[in-house]
Amino acid sequence: MSNGTSKDMAGQKLKPDGRKLTGEIGEAAAFRYLSETGYAVIERNWRCRMGELDLIASRDGLLIFIEVRTRRAGGRFGTAAESVDRRKQQKLALLAQFYMRQHAVTDQSIRFDVITVTLDRDNAVLELKQIEAAF
Repeated sequence: MSNGTSKDMAGQKLKPDGRKLTGEIGEAAAFRYLSETGYAVIERNWRCRMGELDLIASRDGLLIFIEVRTRRAGGRFGTAAESVDRRKQQKLALLAQFYMRQHAVTDQSIRFDVITVTLDRDNAVLELKQIEAAF
């Protein structure tokens, strides 16, 4: 539709999801950054019945599970890094275990990173930070 709305399966109009677009822009920026800095990205948006892992990469013999958090500059909801709280960390650890079981990954060192992306109001990346071994 030309007005930026779409319809759900019941034919109801849906408003554009600004949060989803923000997240997609941040994840694309994180993917580019990782690719340019020597990481081999194995999976993007890997999903299972329990949830989703944003990015899974490898580098230097490590399997790295990466959570991407994107915020707009001047936002009111805290920093992107603060949003990866204990509950989210536990969920990511469970998802990683599930991924490793499903893909028969054994005997490989893993790491959990967080990449934070800050966008301006025109969706340009103002800042991107990688927090290695975030938890």
